[in-house]
Amino acid sequence: MTAVQSPPAPPTARRRPEAVARTGLYGLLAANAAVVAVFFVQAGFGANALVVLGRLTGLYAALLMAFQLLLVARLPWLDRRIGMDRLTLWHRWVGFGLLWTLLGHAVFITFGYAEMSSMDPVNQLVDLAETVEGVLRAVVALVLILVVGAVSARRARRRLAYETWHFIHLYTYVAVVLAFTHQVAVGSTFTASAAATAYWYGLWGAALAAVFAGRLVLPLWRNRRHRLRVTAVVPENDDVVSVHVTGRDLDRLPARAGQFFLWRFLTKDRWWQANPFSLSAAPDGRTLRLTAKAVGDGSAALRHLKPGTRVFAEGPYGAFTTLHRTRPDALLIAGGVGVTPIRALLEELHGHAVVLHRVSTETDAVLHDELRELARAKGAELHLITGPSVPDRLAPAELSRLVPDLTDRDVYVCGPPGMTTAVLRTLRGLGVPKRQIHYERFSLAG
Repeated sequence: MTAVQSPPAPPTARRRPEAVARTGLYGLLAANAAVVAVFFVQAGFGANALVVLGRLTGLYAALLMAFQLLLVARLPWLDRRIGMDRLTLWHRWVGFGLLWTLLGHAVFITFGYAEMSSMDPVNQLVDLAETVEGVLRAVVALVLILVVGAVSARRARRRLAYETWHFIHLYTYVAVVLAFTHQVAVGSTFTASAAATAYWYGLWGAALAAVFAGRLVLPLWRNRRHRLRVTAVVPENDDVVSVHVTGRDLDRLPARAGQFFLWRFLTKDRWWQANPFSLSAAPDGRTLRLTAKAVGDGSAALRHLKPGTRVFAEGPYGAFTTLHRTRPDALLIAGGVGVTPIRALLEELHGHAVVLHRVSTETDAVLHDELRELARAKGAELHLITGPSVPDRLAPAELSRLVPDLTDRDVYVCGPPGMTTAVLRTLRGLGVPKRQIHYERFSLAG
């Protein structure tokens, strides 16, 4: 897929790409859950009910762990259809399920064997760890999962720098390897038949291969191929800067308006830090542009980049694109610097568009001159909405006045979390169908 292309017709006569991908993931998980149940029954139940429950929860914990890997593999096909933010949210909820099934596995197995041996549960667990191959590795894996789960809780996550949280999160992969070797060593279902053995090796192999391909091989290959470099750094106002990037064969980079990259600028003090920034102009096959507000050390440092700086970019990521259109006309709502993907989308969109740009003051309206020229060229309506957050200038009555045919349009929303949440609530209250509302929240996982 090339960066310069005619957008596909709105998918009114076919299933939406997101629905296809979501149904495929649900179906994949359900089919594997059924296969696990068949192999479990074939292996036999045994005499102790607690041990049986422990084995079953252990098997489903292994399945959820493999599914977790798939969700964070950043496979392009899934990411373009579902979006990294939703995949990350699913990863979080599946993680809770994984945590409880692992705890259930440990508790049921320990108490089950304690019941048969007349030992107390603590001594029984110690005895299993000391005498049964693979059990100690399983205990270490469980401890690692508990630690990762604790630092991923919202309160702890807010207190940690992303790089610190991400480093701790990498121990999940150590837990995966330990859990797999535990399953190989003591899993009766794993060795119950040649088919069961082949299934589990295939499942773990496919999950690990997806992560290896999506998070290592593909980014390395793309960056080796395109050799990205900074060509210019342009201040847009006192707080916002645009960075222009070029490279080789950019017409073969499958980027679309509305998507973002994880950018690493390879300077001696920032090479290790990755930040998600949207493209602020539709890819033209020759250059890429990002525009960012100085809200942290990473984005503030962009102003000091020098032309020629090497860039390592992971992506493109995101489902905030025209791929998901369902109507010929669109409403684009931007808040503050959230205008960057909106500006890129306006450049690519066909059909009539209305653009609402919400800012506190006119000086905060970055890229507004570009928006105005684009709107004039494409026959779009552009409204700059200024003022304090109270009263809400995007409340239902005001939004209905500005866009009377609101429910007949696709609506793209990008802005600060509070504004985005309020606008989404307004849109649903006005009866805009869920399938016509498109938004994305930056969130990184794994």
